[in-house]
Amino acid sequence: MDYTSRILIVDDDDGIRTLISEFLGKHGFETATASNPPAMRALLAESRFDLIVLDVMMPGEDGLSALRSLGAAAPPVIMLSAVGGDIDRIVGLELGADDYLAKPCNPRELLARIRTVLRRRQAVAVPQPVQPDAGSDPTGECLRFDGWRMELDMRLLFDPQNRPVSLTDGEYRLLRAFAEHPRRVVTRNQLLDWSRGEDGDQFDRAIDVQLSRLRRKLSDAAGDRSQEMIRTLRNEGYLFAPTVSRG
Repeated sequence: MDYTSRILIVDDDDGIRTLISEFLGKHGFETATASNPPAMRALLAESRFDLIVLDVMMPGEDGLSALRSLGAAAPPVIMLSAVGGDIDRIVGLELGADDYLAKPCNPRELLARIRTVLRRRQAVAVPQPVQPDAGSDPTGECLRFDGWRMELDMRLLFDPQNRPVSLTDGEYRLLRAFAEHPRRVVTRNQLLDWSRGEDGDQFDRAIDVQLSRLRRKLSDAAGDRSQEMIRTLRNEGYLFAPTVSRG
């Protein structure tokens, strides 16, 4: 980016706001903080931000309500929650959160998630002209299927017209799990293991949300053909139908 990315941290805990703000500041980000959703909206009305780190559990208006109030033009959101269950996670994903972390979280993991979300949003925001040699191998390792391209190093997805497709971290991991195990029946538990690792148990129900959103985004980019890419096999699991090549 040609400018310093600006992060808005929204949390009612002053210590957490300070910790995250100082850590991100040491890694090249400009930060601002808000102790509640009204203060968040006031800052958004005054300044441009590239991403919001938003706590779920706050007195008065909570983070999910605040997320719901954000318009389509709002910056991407990474939500933090001290709640161990998956209900808030699922609702947050359904409302459009780009990622979700449990508190207390490792600041380095939060930093990595922030960089990933910003990188994807930047790629989608910048027009990507179709090059005559769009079918040639780009730099880095790729997975290719039905004209689509996943650039694994950059964690980006391009449709058959070479246009970038914006995916959340969870959607990207799920698609990669499918693409790395093509043309075979996989179970929900396998998808959880491959896409969420040690956090799999907490995302059992969230897989359905991620899959629904992933299918919708593929359909928006490729039309009806995408409906057969990820097939649901009753009482068995799922099957990623395309042939996948690597390179």
